[in-house]
Amino acid sequence: MRIRAISIWSALAGLTLLLLLTLAPPAGARATGLSDAAAALKQGPVYVDPAAAGQLSKAEADALAKKIKDADKPLFVAVLPANAQFPPENLLRNLRTETGVTGLYAVRLGDGFNAAADRSVISGDTVRNLVTAVRQPGVSAATELNNFVDQALPTLRGSAPASWGATGGSGQGSGVPVAGLAVLGAVVVAGGATALTVSRRRRQRKEAEERAALDRLRVVVDEDITAFGEELERLDFHPAEAGADDAMRGDYERALDSYDRAKSLMGAATRPHEVRPVTEALEDGRYSLAVLAARREHRPPPERRAPCFFDPRHGPSTEDRTWTPAGGAAREVPVCAADAARIDDGLDPRARTVETDGGRRPYWEAGPAYGPWAGGYFGGGILPGLLVGTMLGSMLATPAYAAEYGGADFQGGDFSGADFSSADFGSSDFGGFDGGGGFDGGGGFDGGGGF
Repeated sequence: MRIRAISIWSALAGLTLLLLLTLAPPAGARATGLSDAAAALKQGPVYVDPAAAGQLSKAEADALAKKIKDADKPLFVAVLPANAQFPPENLLRNLRTETGVTGLYAVRLGDGFNAAADRSVISGDTVRNLVTAVRQPGVSAATELNNFVDQALPTLRGSAPASWGATGGSGQGSGVPVAGLAVLGAVVVAGGATALTVSRRRRQRKEAEERAALDRLRVVVDEDITAFGEELERLDFHPAEAGADDAMRGDYERALDSYDRAKSLMGAATRPHEVRPVTEALEDGRYSLAVLAARREHRPPPERRAPCFFDPRHGPSTEDRTWTPAGGAAREVPVCAADAARIDDGLDPRARTVETDGGRRPYWEAGPAYGPWAGGYFGGGILPGLLVGTMLGSMLATPAYAAEYGGADFQGGDFSGADFSSADFGSSDFGGFDGGGGFDGGGGFDGGGGF
């Protein structure tokens, strides 16, 4: 038995040595061409071609790779020179074919930038929105790629390929793919334990992300609940006052019930999507107050309209105005009378801002955590059209985030919000691989249309 055990371990050692000899590049070999880029991306999320080393330093590439690997998402980044080895036409599709791994592929080609993805991990419309959001003439590769990765990771479905291993670099330069061999060794020695650890870490990470999202939501929703409570306190109405009738008392009672329901639901919320009924209750309450005010002034009850898009605390909207978000297309949004007047006077509306990693920003420029908050106010299918081309709309365009952060209203539809047509990327494309158009980022490289 002892001799047999020694023989088995000798065979494993021989197999490992064979893999080392097979996977190691020849001495002095230089990584060039699409095949080498694909081979490097199988071993790590970021590849910088030697001829493009001036675009992204090794330290910047390693930091970017670590960010992607820590998120455990299938996002592949390549920094390539704009030369004959990498013709722009079908470059992304060819890179995906060579790599052979489902995911989101982003390429910095000279000064140009573009991305494409398998639809199972992110929708083509979302990819186009992300590309449009970060693609600016003259921006450095490090800034552009980090901005893209930061916005794409929360939206991306799926997991990183096992070949990346637990740690690893950028794929810059040549050398033995140690990460892949480490994974192989782990499988030989303790494959089951590794799989269990990975699963546990993913679950813990998801739980941590949900807790962080709920904490951010709680701050915003508590502000809304407090604001509505102050409206009720300022209301000069008493059910027994002269002139009050049953209809008025009913409106007042519904407003009070909405306030109590919002507080109760928020107190019981444990996951982000459970916030949506809270803002639904607040929207109901504010409409009840608007109806009560109309009855007291002997006016017809107002039409049931969505809240003011710029800040739902402004109450029900009274009309629509044309509004264009930064980098997006114009659309009609519901606004309160005060914001309508500001827009007509050429002023900015009073937007609701929320806390983000980059400071306070309008909620439509924040992350997907604010989807349930907005979804409760603008339900019934209206919100996707309002958010087309915004960061929040792009993130909520994916089914996974729609289910958790937005609800069924976010599923389907065209969220491009840019100069692209969804019809350009049909189901006949490679395995549903869908992307963002040409390489246009200052270098003027055009990929020739769809991938």
